[in-house]
Amino acid sequence: MSDRQINGTGNAEPVQVDIDAATRRLMLALDALEAAAERRRDADRDENELASRIQALGADRSRLADELDGSLVKTRRLERANREIAERLDAAIGTIRAVLEAGEDE
Repeated sequence: MSDRQINGTGNAEPVQVDIDAATRRLMLALDALEAAAERRRDADRDENELASRIQALGADRSRLADELDGSLVKTRRLERANREIAERLDAAIGTIRAVLEAGEDE
């Protein structure tokens, strides 16, 4: 038995042409598959990088939220201390004025 089929005229060339054409199509399909696999790897890599960036942004957001909360607490403490100091200064000014007025009255 032979791998080549011989047509009625004894010519195996058309079968070889078909095999060559099929081989070319197969090679083109393999090249296309390889290119698609490479694009998919690139897309997966990009997706992984994006997921890492999103995770880093989430961590940054949490850290910034904690810092903001701490700053708000500190600001409220400072505002409260400022009010207390202002009240004490007003009281001291009032006392000084009273002493000065009492000294003028004498």
